[in-house]
Amino acid sequence: MPRILITRAMPDRVLERARTLGEVIVEDTPEGVSPDAAREALAAYDIIVPTLGDRFTAEAFAGGDDPRCKLLANFGMGYNHIDIAAARDAGIAVTNTPGAVTDATADVALMLMLMACRRASEGEAMVRAGRWPGWQPTQLLGLHMTGKRLGVIGMGNIGQAVARRAHYGFGMEVLYHNRSAKQVDFPAQQVGDLHEMLGQVDVVVVAVPASPATRHLIDAAALAAMHPHARLVNIARGDIVDETALIAALQGGRLGGAGLDVYEHEPEVPQALRDMPNVSLLPHLGTSALEVREAMGAVALDNVEAHLAGRDLPNAV
Repeated sequence: MPRILITRAMPDRVLERARTLGEVIVEDTPEGVSPDAAREALAAYDIIVPTLGDRFTAEAFAGGDDPRCKLLANFGMGYNHIDIAAARDAGIAVTNTPGAVTDATADVALMLMLMACRRASEGEAMVRAGRWPGWQPTQLLGLHMTGKRLGVIGMGNIGQAVARRAHYGFGMEVLYHNRSAKQVDFPAQQVGDLHEMLGQVDVVVVAVPASPATRHLIDAAALAAMHPHARLVNIARGDIVDETALIAALQGGRLGGAGLDVYEHEPEVPQALRDMPNVSLLPHLGTSALEVREAMGAVALDNVEAHLAGRDLPNAV
């Protein structure tokens, strides 16, 4: 019977199914598995189901000539916490859970777009603190999102889902920056130069996968290309945005606001961001719905089943 390590607590349905596939050990490590612990796990388990924050870095794969583990069935679409090349060199396959996360993450993007544009976090804080003086014509005037221009960075499944909601739900004109043109079922214009696109839109959503090539893609120069009234929303990965540059742009009044679900050094969130009323902050809620997490678990376990049966992996990366 294969030994399967699941690194975090999972919904009951996911664990019940996992236990039909092998001997399952759940080590609930909210802070994430360290490289040293990852190395030990690779030697002790046949299959590991890791997730965000588990540091399967090159260091984790070093020193083991033939690790027992042959599959990392990642729970999540993003896998920048796994050194894919090092895993491949060690003879370990890696899978992820695309599709299951698309709609939920796009929904959170729209929520953050509205929160940032309509100053929802400021308004809620005012009410909770008992400081609301009542309705006034000039109170908390925000950016009317309907009919504005949206810029999507990364037009994959999630980027398309965000753009589709924005266009059909809010009449937004969609521009996007992507390595290649996409055939989509809504009007959208590809802009090859990132800074050129940033200078043409009112709201920017970051939906590109994290990789060494996209780290700090949104840097000081990119932020400087945006309009002072524009809003930046990030639902991808935190290190795609240079947080230091973002803080400077917001403090300097060069950006109208931001909506963030991810952070460069999670779970640490800079005090400067927490102190700014024009920044809406969520604790990485992109896929945080029970049925979505169950669906993610189902996809991860589909990969485990395929591996055990010797079939092609449905979601190899």
